[in-house]
Amino acid sequence: MTTTKPYLIRAIREWALDNDFTPQILVDAAVDGVHVPRDYVRDSQIILNIGGRAVQMREMGNEVVSFTARFRGAPFEVEVPVAAVLAIYARENGQGIFFKEPDTPPEPNADGEAKDSRPHLKLVK
Repeated sequence: MTTTKPYLIRAIREWALDNDFTPQILVDAAVDGVHVPRDYVRDSQIILNIGGRAVQMREMGNEVVSFTARFRGAPFEVEVPVAAVLAIYARENGQGIFFKEPDTPPEPNADGEAKDSRPHLKLVK
């Protein structure tokens, strides 16, 4: 099953733009495949403006967000795997979605099946 995360990212970006807000994403820059200007990374994170006037969007797909943006006047090709997006919100009021943690596949158990990390209830008599 496909995760809802990329759909939520696109929806919050559209909502922010429709309301003349500045959509921003908080990115875990330590995730493999993140291509951002390292001079702007603080504590392994970077905040990126993904507003219509700030970037030339190339892709907002289910796997990656990529665009061209200017940093100190120089163009930079940014690429962020959706798994590395920690949040998307409007700069002006902070409304948006903050995801719990970076997407990671479940670890397999001894049988090679994915472990379910959700809490389980057990009926005790």
